[in-house]
Amino acid sequence: MTKDELTASHCTPRKGPGDAVPADQIGELAQLIGEWRVEREAGQLQREFRFRDFHHTMGFVNAVAYMANREDHHPDLEVGYNYCRMRWSTHDVGGLSLNDFICASKVDALVR
Repeated sequence: MTKDELTASHCTPRKGPGDAVPADQIGELAQLIGEWRVEREAGQLQREFRFRDFHHTMGFVNAVAYMANREDHHPDLEVGYNYCRMRWSTHDVGGLSLNDFICASKVDALVR
């Protein structure tokens, strides 16, 4: 799979541990979303974004919210004046699913 293919993909419902990304595939997918940090113990993808001011931060957050609602997969966000910390995980699988990587890739496309 390429970065473009990942970005063009869409989320599908993922339920149970069988829908988690196998440990040996996490590294391959992580290479496609380079600036994201994989927290294996927490089962999360994490990244911090910095912006010029609150207006730009909130514009980004609103764009992410729109995309997340369309994909029906939602991140945990911590938002301040000039930053947004984002975490993706799939609670229903108890860790990382392909949906997390798809959405991280879509967020990367927003900031490119």
